[in-house]
Amino acid sequence: MQNNEIKFIERRSCDPDTGQNIVKLFSGDWYVSTSGEMLVTILGSCVSACIRDPIAGIGGMNHFLLPGDEKMVTPMSDAARYGVFAMESLINGILKEGGQKNRLEIKVFGGGNVINNSARIGSKNAAFIRNFLQKEGFKIHSEDLEGDLPRRIHYFCDSGKVMMRKLHRKDDMQVLRDEKIYQRKIAAEPVGGDIDLF
Repeated sequence: MQNNEIKFIERRSCDPDTGQNIVKLFSGDWYVSTSGEMLVTILGSCVSACIRDPIAGIGGMNHFLLPGDEKMVTPMSDAARYGVFAMESLINGILKEGGQKNRLEIKVFGGGNVINNSARIGSKNAAFIRNFLQKEGFKIHSEDLEGDLPRRIHYFCDSGKVMMRKLHRKDDMQVLRDEKIYQRKIAAEPVGGDIDLF
């Protein structure tokens, strides 16, 4: 189950050493797996939630960025609606495949203040994810948020294991260029529709 089957077919590969399927996620994506795939993404200011139902064996991940440089991101702001849409799409996708809300294990990553300006977009994304989960009654099982470095995340949906590496090399900084392009794109588009958790 994923938000766009055709798009993710191109992003699916197989590790030749382990035989495990790998799915890459980019800004604005969410993906749900019922087959123990490894989900991979690179985060700068963006945040990813890694969520699974350990009993049903269903898990997934999203990758989102709140657009704009607002002084305050409130639950009713247009910027927050991007995060709400990303979270509710992922959670609803897991529930649709047979997961149960009361069993969800949630781990969150990213929100680095990797762009040198006063907006602190990463911290706003981190505050959003913490506030959203608290408001919805979810517990965060583990997190690695904020700081000043990008992260590479490997999420194993079947076990819930996350492998994270903070990125220091110059060529790793492509994530910053990608995020700036994505931020300009979503700032120019209308906000997505509302979704309710079921």
